[in-house]
Amino acid sequence: MVEAVMFWNEPNNKSHWDLQLDPEWSAFSEMVKLAADAVAAENPNVRRVLGGISPIDSGFIRRMESFGVLEKLNVVAVHGFPLDWNNWMIDEWPAQLASIQAVTDLPVWVSEVGISTFGAEEVQEFGLRRTAELLIGRAERIHWYSLYDLPKAWPATTRHREAEGSAYYRHFHMGLLREDGTPKRALSLLREFTPELGLCQWFHFEDHRLDDAVEWFRRLGVKYIRTGISWADSFCQDADAWFDRQMSALEEFDVTLTFCFTPEHRGIAPHHTSPPLVPKEFAEFCARMTRRYARANTAVAASA
Repeated sequence: MVEAVMFWNEPNNKSHWDLQLDPEWSAFSEMVKLAADAVAAENPNVRRVLGGISPIDSGFIRRMESFGVLEKLNVVAVHGFPLDWNNWMIDEWPAQLASIQAVTDLPVWVSEVGISTFGAEEVQEFGLRRTAELLIGRAERIHWYSLYDLPKAWPATTRHREAEGSAYYRHFHMGLLREDGTPKRALSLLREFTPELGLCQWFHFEDHRLDDAVEWFRRLGVKYIRTGISWADSFCQDADAWFDRQMSALEEFDVTLTFCFTPEHRGIAPHHTSPPLVPKEFAEFCARMTRRYARANTAVAASA
């Protein structure tokens, strides 16, 4: 069941939104307002979520409020990786949440939180337990990132790639399972915290891991899943067939479905981080996907 749709991913992060083209986020705000209205028209019961922000920045939330974005939404979300990318300590999680709760009355979800095994598996093991202790009861939804390591043959979705040094390579070690599907030390620990702790797992187009991932979700007692459907992928051949397969496989879970990534030929610049040439086109994509996969929060629709 699709319980929520999320508009974009880390919009205040230059790896996911082109701030040179939209330095004040005015284009982003217009795009999200149109998309939120389009989704609400299709299904007002599906919660509308601002794409999880990274870094956690109350100023960005105030800016979204000033543009009238928050009045269109039901939830805001944050991402945090204090042992890998953020300049704050893991024990600061309650304060980080409080900084956002202080500037909005909307619920604050943690739509991505994770610890890499870049240095040692024991670090992830400690980090998962401490994260659960700090966040369960403080946020309605917590999505641990992620089930699988990113395969080394696939690029991480970030603009500067290897130029980011070790920060880039940490993207490939965030899973509880290695690339070959074998468990890491922290995997069994997750069972202690489900279903309160959910999972965030991005699936690539025609991802070979989908069926195995669903089996792991069941074995681990996971109820809440966050994943995404790429606007850019919607232009691939047989895109709807893949989206149908993905969403049918996830139907038994409570899914937060993220809409993001600009098709190269539909952006101001030919890049997935670009504001769209026509913001209404993103809204139309969100409406179509909501109509297809969140119609009355029932089964996956057979056709758009």
